[in-house]
Amino acid sequence: MTSNGVMPTESGAGQIFNRLEQINVTEIVVIVVVAWVVIKLVERLFPWLAKRVSARMRMYLLPSIAVVRLIILVVAVVMIFPMVVKTSLQNLVAILGVAAVALGFAFKDYISSLIAGIVAIYERPYRVGDWVTIGGAYGEVQSMNLRALRLFTPDDTVVSIPHINIWNQNIYNANDGNRNLLCVAHFYLDPDHDAALVTQKLHDVAMTSPYLDVNHKIRVVVQEQPWGTHYQLKAYPLDSRDQFRFISDLTIRGKTALAGMGVKPARAVTAPIMQGQAGFA
Repeated sequence: MTSNGVMPTESGAGQIFNRLEQINVTEIVVIVVVAWVVIKLVERLFPWLAKRVSARMRMYLLPSIAVVRLIILVVAVVMIFPMVVKTSLQNLVAILGVAAVALGFAFKDYISSLIAGIVAIYERPYRVGDWVTIGGAYGEVQSMNLRALRLFTPDDTVVSIPHINIWNQNIYNANDGNRNLLCVAHFYLDPDHDAALVTQKLHDVAMTSPYLDVNHKIRVVVQEQPWGTHYQLKAYPLDSRDQFRFISDLTIRGKTALAGMGVKPARAVTAPIMQGQAGFA
């Protein structure tokens, strides 16, 4: 106590944080370990369940992993925070101000990706299980965390893409949370043929595919080009994961059927050729 009867004040750090003897370190460690274990269980349990439920249910189950992970982290932080910090308005303002300045300079892009990840959870430009094209990479979204998503491409390559891309790049989503995904098989033919018969034959090829989802219409688009006639056979598979088998099946049986009709392929194609694609035609 000073000469005028006033108790000396603690330092700024002492006013913000609890004294070391007041902090229950054991309880904090338990909370951290429990949160980590629960997150790992969720990351293993949800994909395991997704493989054993319908395609429609999988579209709802897998995206919830990121949300559950975020909830667990928030709950853990909320439980630990009052154990370490003296909860007062002045302390909260001071801590948030210092943290914002430090992190803003040190982790600008990282924080931007985290904010974009939170936005992605609610705006849902992509979900786990969606087939998307981002930055030239096409594949299925396998997992999402707050900073980035993991994309599994058709050639068995895993691509990690930060969420920050949603600020400055177009996101092409082939199925947008649904199990329906449009597939296209392309045929480039010599113009000397009966277009009506070829159209009907390609329609029959799609109708007899074992991968076809009969709840959607089959479409055949015909375009005349200087080098010949371009046919696009468009249909939906039962499961988006079968898109490449479906396109291959349509292409192989389509070529066989056209050859049986005596229809010849175009001799010279000057336009860019894609033998099959999914979702963007």
